[in-house]
Amino acid sequence: MEPILFLITIFLGFAFSGKCSDVYSRNDFPEGFVFGSGISAFQWEGAVDEDGRMPSIWDTYVHSQAGPTGDVACDGYHKYKEDVRLMYDMGLGALRLSISWPRLIPSGRGPVNPKGLRFYKNLLNELTRHGIEPHVTLYHDDLPQALEDEYGGWIDRRIIDDFTAFADVCFREFGNTVKFWTTINEPNMLAWGGYDLGFMPPKHCSPPYAMVKCSRGNSSTEPYIALHNMLLAHASTSRLYKQKYKDKQNGSLGITCYAYWMVPLTSSGEDEIATRRAKDFYLGWVLHPLVFGDYPDVMKRIVGKRLPSFSDEESDLVKDSFDFLGIIHYTTMNIAHLSTSRQGDFTSDMNASMSNFGKSTFVTIDVLPWGLEGVLEYIKQNYGNPPVYILENGRPTNHHSSLNDVGRVEYLHAYIAAVLNSVRNGSQTRGYFQWSFMDLYEFLNYNYTYGLYYVNFSDPERKRSPKTSALWYSALLKGSMVSSQVAKNLSVSSSPGYASQ
Repeated sequence: MEPILFLITIFLGFAFSGKCSDVYSRNDFPEGFVFGSGISAFQWEGAVDEDGRMPSIWDTYVHSQAGPTGDVACDGYHKYKEDVRLMYDMGLGALRLSISWPRLIPSGRGPVNPKGLRFYKNLLNELTRHGIEPHVTLYHDDLPQALEDEYGGWIDRRIIDDFTAFADVCFREFGNTVKFWTTINEPNMLAWGGYDLGFMPPKHCSPPYAMVKCSRGNSSTEPYIALHNMLLAHASTSRLYKQKYKDKQNGSLGITCYAYWMVPLTSSGEDEIATRRAKDFYLGWVLHPLVFGDYPDVMKRIVGKRLPSFSDEESDLVKDSFDFLGIIHYTTMNIAHLSTSRQGDFTSDMNASMSNFGKSTFVTIDVLPWGLEGVLEYIKQNYGNPPVYILENGRPTNHHSSLNDVGRVEYLHAYIAAVLNSVRNGSQTRGYFQWSFMDLYEFLNYNYTYGLYYVNFSDPERKRSPKTSALWYSALLKGSMVSSQVAKNLSVSSSPGYASQ
């Protein structure tokens, strides 16, 4: 990769020697700003039934439908040393990864799996040995199936103690290496998709609200119960870390929020009010309790008794239970008021329709960097400007398309520039993690992947090949001035040493 980076630097030096808003380098960001990339255990590791690992709700979900599974995924469980070397060669400063709960504690509670423990210690040591800072997510959607079968997982308050005990093992065993912990990945999306609409595990839903056919669930109540328990589990874990580990390990702990930016479909007053309501429902559902200790007033008014309430003690526990917020952002949505509203589930309670902005679809995302700026400004203005890490941001492309993914480069360049603008405008954003380092198992549409590296899932060896975006991101990480235009002057498929598809 080094000769290619040299050519990139030379090209940019000639082409962009003058001042141009399209050009920046990592040196334009504050000292200590972190650039990284991300993977998750289920989507990367594979080895689903090896060395004591037991099934998760994600395994159960993907095996219940036609199509590929995560049984092998990228085979990261066996190829982690190779992958860390790729990260090191790229110049990656940090990696967001997750711990598989059913690999570490297969039954969800009780004995620790020694082989799972050894794998994560080896992986974390390999990262730190190469100078890559691990940012660890404790829960990335892979609840042990045993806990789902026993008491329904996140809809039962027993999950709070079980999750806290799992976190305790992670802090104790890995805390001398890991300084950045995220408790739960995108709880608002998990609650909405997994317990209302049913298109995510554990596939709880009920008619007439569901997008799929579910065998169990209650879309009117379970989304609110599940997220409530996620917040309490997060807060319990935060208290544990502060009381038992923080002074000794000197780490930080946060939680993520899936954050669409939302704009009115029209200039009508109704659409503008609906947009404010949607932000309270979708963003405030997570952020309001964390900052103010309770749900937004509009949610309490509309949802009523179906919305769980915090006791005074729980409110105090949840409020300020984070050192940073992790933001997951991909695109912007149009919001319109629904004139024929019906209450009953999260979607209808919000009383707003959500549609893709511009020409975006679920798998073809327009470049709308101002949406990320909008999210960061909203958090700054409404939630006290806390420290923020962008923990997922990226653009999918068809897995079978060219390695010369100039569209992804255009997206990444624009969104990283938007982060720079937000930082200059006072946002306390402290890091940016591109999603994802390599093509992962994507369960919602496995034909569209986000990786900087192509993974040949038809090859038993799961061969990795760099895309143009990998070269571009590496140039940024290594201090070069970058521009969206540079991708048009690169072609990895014609570069010696790199395989085309």
